[in-house]
Amino acid sequence: MHLSLAKTPLSKHHGLGNDFLIGIDPPKPFTPDDARSVCDRREGVGADGLIQLSPIGLGWQMILHNSDGSRAEVSGNGLRCVGQALAMAEGLSLVGDESHTFAIMTEAGPRGVTVYGDSEPGTAQVQVAMGKPQPGPEVWGGWADLGIEPTRQLGVDMGNPHLVVEVANPRSVDLSVVGPAVEADYPDGLNLHFVTAHSRDVLELQVWERGAGITQACGSGASAAAYAANQWDLVDERVEVRQPGGVAIVTLDETGAALKGPATYICTVIA
Repeated sequence: MHLSLAKTPLSKHHGLGNDFLIGIDPPKPFTPDDARSVCDRREGVGADGLIQLSPIGLGWQMILHNSDGSRAEVSGNGLRCVGQALAMAEGLSLVGDESHTFAIMTEAGPRGVTVYGDSEPGTAQVQVAMGKPQPGPEVWGGWADLGIEPTRQLGVDMGNPHLVVEVANPRSVDLSVVGPAVEADYPDGLNLHFVTAHSRDVLELQVWERGAGITQACGSGASAAAYAANQWDLVDERVEVRQPGGVAIVTLDETGAALKGPATYICTVIA
């Protein structure tokens, strides 16, 4: 493993298994090669993405490289991990109802990240103001060739592109085949989500992420999926989104989507 930033401390965190390496105010900008090297799960540390945080005004600038080196405009789980990393760096001890909010500027615009304490050691509860969902990518028309019969689909822009597809059983979809086949038809790539609603407040989600492939969870995807399912009148404004890595809560209102769930500290490495 070789990084252009020698001896840079990176803290590793995960949000429901979606893991990130975070460097706070590094001496040099991270590069795509840095991300590919350090995120490699065999020859590097291993992660879905590499995040650089730099001070800007009264907040922080976030730059996220996916594990393949590409840039991502925003990440809900990445922002949750950022909240925990900053709280730890500032030595905040959040107990009871105490919380702290950080202002984060992403490539998709500003996001507010509020960190709460948690009874589990090494874990924080973090809520992210994800912004208002907007119309996203065009729906895909080649499902029959893959043997999939979606009930409906909706493109959603959460600052990054998502295609939400309702199917009877998301776990029956072979994402290793379907993900690359669908994404290949979108020049800018996209995040692909297969969903089914189990009740008015429970949504099941399987994830293919642009730049990372199959992941255990996707925060912006959970927000997009909750919005799509609400538009289809399948779920209410507050929904539990169940993903392979665990459960996130998405709340929808006139200001947009709020994503809440755990962020867990793993370790700190010197790259």
